[in-house]
Amino acid sequence: MTTTPDPLKRIAIRLDPLGGKAVIRDTPISVERVLEMMSEGETEQTILDRHESLEPEDIQACLLFAYRRVSGEEVYDRLATLPPL
Repeated sequence: MTTTPDPLKRIAIRLDPLGGKAVIRDTPISVERVLEMMSEGETEQTILDRHESLEPEDIQACLLFAYRRVSGEEVYDRLATLPPL
């Protein structure tokens, strides 16, 4: 039986300089920023083109993170904490 990797493993907490915001992997790009770009009508491809360090799975992880937060699930305790940039 194969296990599906947890998409939230792509999300971590960056304490400084982002003040504890959720970021994508080891980038300075916050989940909040990706969601903001999407809410402004940017397509996944546009975001990926603009931020070459991102992968399609990162955007899906951002959406999953947002969904779980809105649904009331506590997700922060499952995220890694990254050192300052």
